Amino acid sequence: MINSLPPAPSIWRQSWQKFASDRMAFIGLIILSLIILTVIFGPIIYQTPADKIDFAQASSPPTWQHPCGTNDMGQDQLARILAGGRISLSVGITAMLVAILWGTLVGAIAGFAGGWIDNLLMRFTDLFLALPQLPLLLLVIYLFRNPLKAIAGPETGIFVLIVLVIGGLNWMSVARLVRAGFLSLRERDFVTAARAIGASPQRIIFLHILPNIMGSVIVAATLSVGNAIITESTLSFLGLGFPPDVPTWGRMLHDALNFLETSPHIAIFPGLAIFLTVLSINYIGDGLQSAIQPKFSRRS
Repeated sequence: MINSLPPAPSIWRQSWQKFASDRMAFIGLIILSLIILTVIFGPIIYQTPADKIDFAQASSPPTWQHPCGTNDMGQDQLARILAGGRISLSVGITAMLVAILWGTLVGAIAGFAGGWIDNLLMRFTDLFLALPQLPLLLLVIYLFRNPLKAIAGPETGIFVLIVLVIGGLNWMSVARLVRAGFLSLRERDFVTAARAIGASPQRIIFLHILPNIMGSVIVAATLSVGNAIITESTLSFLGLGFPPDVPTWGRMLHDALNFLETSPHIAIFPGLAIFLTVLSINYIGDGLQSAIQPKFSRRS
């Protein structure tokens, strides 16, 4: 009787084992998970109002009552960090989705169609790459923030504008990555066989080519979140982000600018939140790059 061999582990299981063996990436995943869980459920447990003003407690250092101290208006720093984390992470994730969707669409069309369509879309991509990002961000925010605030409200309008601008200026690397994957895969035997049996272009794109480059897209998506959080923090730090009463991490750093010498804790804790979040995301991205991309390249 012939003993059957055990089934080979799936590509996703192999990738997870490779990722879990990367210590820094796994630690980054744990830290990021704790940050996300804290900003989601923290306000439920720590019920101190984030907008409560108490000038008698202004600029107080960390105490048992206020674990992260208070700002110049006596508002609890920990409550504001928890509330601001929801906004900062929401901006990062939503802007990432905008960049990934648009970049994947442009890259897929360019790589699959080829010819003058590919040339036109890549010149369009090069045009966006040549634009100075930060000055353009500041210009667009300055021009359109008031109209959108009037249409959708001060918080929702700024959120939509920041997400669209950050996502709309960070899709180019994704487009090039997806295009390169399509160019390398569209002439492979499995794609040729799919054409031979009459598969439609949409079926070839979504069922045969795109799944084989999802590893690269996932890595790009992970790194885009950190980039979006940094960009939003920069805009808020410059005073062009959310309104002063919306406590994003970048806005808290902007408000702490004049108190760095007298009350450094006002800047340390939101800065530490940004640092740990972005560093964790970068380590996760590095771990995913080494764990997923080689698997998907061998699969094709």
